[in-house]
Amino acid sequence: MKISVILAHPYSGSFNHAIYQVVLEILEDNRHQINAHNLYEEGFQPLLEGSELATGETSDPLVLKHRNEIKEAQGIIIIHPNWWGQPPAILKGWMDRVLRSGVAYGFEEGDDGSGVPEGLLVAETAMVFNTSNTPAEREIRIFGDPLERIWRDCVFDFCGIKNFYRKIFRIIASSTLKEREEWLEEVKETVNHYFPKEGGY
Repeated sequence: MKISVILAHPYSGSFNHAIYQVVLEILEDNRHQINAHNLYEEGFQPLLEGSELATGETSDPLVLKHRNEIKEAQGIIIIHPNWWGQPPAILKGWMDRVLRSGVAYGFEEGDDGSGVPEGLLVAETAMVFNTSNTPAEREIRIFGDPLERIWRDCVFDFCGIKNFYRKIFRIIASSTLKEREEWLEEVKETVNHYFPKEGGY
């Protein structure tokens, strides 16, 4: 199975990076074809230019690579921290430039973009792992968990993916080594559940 894994965190010692490494190890053990991208490390350019906004066309080879991979991905895993109830800017730019009309969704002929689009992504499952320093009760009561709405409704449902899973690990700042080890075990179990070993043995 072709699986795209996207990491958006600037610090190599972060728990996000630990999640990323575990995800890659499990997918490799399970014999999947992995397209892994650490957006900061590879220098992804998140700024959408005016001409690109109008036409969707770009000469940026990395953006084109991401678009081609995401169109073919049978599974998607995204890893990022909760910053202001949103993904980091580099990941928002990835969404703007990669999940474009004609790539991730499309409109009927003659539609000016105000209609209901058809999702074009073929991935069976999309998964998001988040980290946060906001307590769960405050996240829901005060903020309404905006990341859930962004990924489930505004992105993946919009792009045609109905099987969505998201897990948020908190509180990172005060977490113990034992808690982080248990969380990584949960990551392993989750990835194994949604993307089991190819060939079934």
